[in-house]
Amino acid sequence: MGDAKKDALRVGFDSRLKLKFLGSQMTTDAGLLAYRELDEALGLTEKGAELLQDSRRSRAWR
Repeated sequence: MGDAKKDALRVGFDSRLKLKFLGSQMTTDAGLLAYRELDEALGLTEKGAELLQDSRRSRAWR
């Protein structure tokens, strides 16, 4: 009860992703699992790590 009976929706910009409404299922992870799966599918963390550099130096290393 409460779940959609339709198939998952595919997004146009990346066919690996699909959106599915599961309204009656509860989670204790505050929805963060969905963000992790999206990040893994798109590779955002890896792309960000490749593009960003931290040039700060700690005073302990001077």
